[in-house]
Amino acid sequence: MREMIKMVVVLTVLSCFSGGLLAYVRSSTKEQIENQVLEFVKGPAIRTILQGASNDPITDRFNLKVGDREETFFVGNIDGQPSAVAFETSGKGFGGDVGLMVGIDVKNDKFLGVSVTTHGETPGMGARAKTDPGFVAQFKGLGLKQTLKVTQDGGTINALSGATITSRAVCSASDEAIKIYKTLKPQLVEKLKDFKN
Repeated sequence: MREMIKMVVVLTVLSCFSGGLLAYVRSSTKEQIENQVLEFVKGPAIRTILQGASNDPITDRFNLKVGDREETFFVGNIDGQPSAVAFETSGKGFGGDVGLMVGIDVKNDKFLGVSVTTHGETPGMGARAKTDPGFVAQFKGLGLKQTLKVTQDGGTINALSGATITSRAVCSASDEAIKIYKTLKPQLVEKLKDFKN
């Protein structure tokens, strides 16, 4: 009995030590991991969408509360004015959530573009949503008053061949972005004033 108690105590101490060590490593590397994700996952999408911005949209950013979470908005200075924002939403794809960076022209209430950031879609099929420039080009310049759907569902977006579910996920994420934008537009306009030259 004494051996069993000794073993339980040793295992408890080891578990506490291991858990504490893992918590420390996680907290000490959290900021570095977030910076790497920002630079190498979200950064390329943001820079593509806000192409032509005279500032660094990765540096010029702010957070706003969206429901129960905080969302980061990246600012683009177009023609010398902070008139564009980019932020991330997601839609349900075939292999899980499809992360989508969406850029919106705040002056004209139009899409500047969209870019897939993360996905678990099938390589060669749904994964093309990230790499096919023709697919994402369909969103550029679209107004925010319409519901975005693929042509099979009565919309205007041509789905990727063999990847209709992924295409629907991108449309769904874009619609979510429209809802967020419309809800937060007064706050966004106010925040953008802080980035004037």
